[in-house]
Amino acid sequence: MNPIISTILYFAIGMIFCAIGYKIFDLITPFDLNEEIDNHNLGAGLSVAGIFIAVAIVVSSAII
Repeated sequence: MNPIISTILYFAIGMIFCAIGYKIFDLITPFDLNEEIDNHNLGAGLSVAGIFIAVAIVVSSAII
């Protein structure tokens, strides 16, 4: 497979899984993450960053 196409494909897969992970995390928390981030809640922003990093590590491990 062409390296450019595979890079774009893996990027799209990673973004899809990050969005799914964010939605699942948003559903299991008792507050609205979008509202908390809009209110400049640093803890909510850091937890979302942690979710994105965790999902990215899992996806990159699955690809390699």
